[in-house]
Amino acid sequence: MTTKSPTFTEKYSAILKVATISVLILLLIIPTAMIRSLITERKERQFDAINEVSSKWGGEQILTGPVLTIPYKTFEVDRLGQKVNMKTHNAFFLPEVLNISGTINPEIRYRGIFQIAVYNSKINFTGKFKSPDFSDIKNENTIILWDESFISFGITDMRGIKETIKFNWNNQNVVCEPGIQIKEMMNSGFTSRVSDLNNESVKSFDFSCDMSLNGSKKINFIPLGKETIVKMKSSWKDPCFDGAFLPDSRTINENGFEASWKVLQFNRNFPQKSYDKDLNFDSSAFGVSLLLPVDMYQITDRSVKYAILFITLTFVVFFFIEVLKKLKVHPIQYILVGLGLCLFYLLLLSLCEQISFGFAYLVASAGIIGLIGGYSRSVFKNNKLSLMLTAVLIVLYGFIYVLIQLQDYALLMGSLGLFMVLAVVMYLSRKINWYAIDATNTNKDEETN
Repeated sequence: MTTKSPTFTEKYSAILKVATISVLILLLIIPTAMIRSLITERKERQFDAINEVSSKWGGEQILTGPVLTIPYKTFEVDRLGQKVNMKTHNAFFLPEVLNISGTINPEIRYRGIFQIAVYNSKINFTGKFKSPDFSDIKNENTIILWDESFISFGITDMRGIKETIKFNWNNQNVVCEPGIQIKEMMNSGFTSRVSDLNNESVKSFDFSCDMSLNGSKKINFIPLGKETIVKMKSSWKDPCFDGAFLPDSRTINENGFEASWKVLQFNRNFPQKSYDKDLNFDSSAFGVSLLLPVDMYQITDRSVKYAILFITLTFVVFFFIEVLKKLKVHPIQYILVGLGLCLFYLLLLSLCEQISFGFAYLVASAGIIGLIGGYSRSVFKNNKLSLMLTAVLIVLYGFIYVLIQLQDYALLMGSLGLFMVLAVVMYLSRKINWYAIDATNTNKDEETN
């Protein structure tokens, strides 16, 4: 009887199967990338909804002020005693003391399926300015324009102003006019004319300002005072304190939060007095953001990052069952299982837009585990093997859920998890003679011939 020599495919069947599985895993990265692109698209739609609501309600607010501006002129005198080269300058003075207190009244607005955190705030500013001192620049060629002095107050989104702003200067109510005259300092806000600054008998000027302001997501302040004290409270239970300075004290409980800041002039990078200088206030902004409890797109995107791990470990289980139980699983069957694993993320994305992330994860994972477990029964023709694969998937999905909840310890837990998986794989394969697998396949073919 003529012995037929084994073909290359028969001789190296195990190696070829591993190579095929590896290629399939790489190909399944394509639908995973498409799902991540869909998550980005849905997140952009959320931003569009937030911007649409903010454009009508009021956007993120940064409150800057007050800044006292006093114009002055310099000139030269020619031989005839005429004033020439007349130039107008501005002197900027910041308050000695600035106290800010307020209450943030939050609420949730909806645009379709998207939630937007908005608020109405009641803010009170009090403080005082020292009598302006021009001794360092004043001479016979300088004219101080005291009558043209004004206070500037920056508000990022003027659409958020819901009531007339009340500004009091030295116990006198002054008129507030919209617009900022010195654009180098602030882009938008209001201006108030002030007087009596050249009264040498007055050593300081007290001020106060009350406003009702709408905004979205966050409210920030600029510490313009030589000493700035900010106290804020709200019923919002999930605040995020951000910016250049964190609160000196804060309390967060079921009733909301209270926080207070104290910032000195030495904590920031601009002076109390300056002349014709562009002042950069934004780098010193601080405040609070109203975070929604769960950013469904961010946490879904984090879960998609583990897709390659899901697919690889599931394929490893199928491959070991092939090897240990002498079964055959076709590449098409691997692809169908891989697509089912990818479908999980699409289900998760669509469900968490309607229900909480935890419940969405439970429903999506239960559906996919049931789908793949039932399909494996027809592939393996063995209930015990099918239940074993189902148990592996349950453990895997449970582990990944815990992992994406642990932001600070995700890397540590993920590394330990991969270590344990590799240890289990090495333990199960310790007695497998990989060369014998191909030899066995070859001998079977020879016996058949």
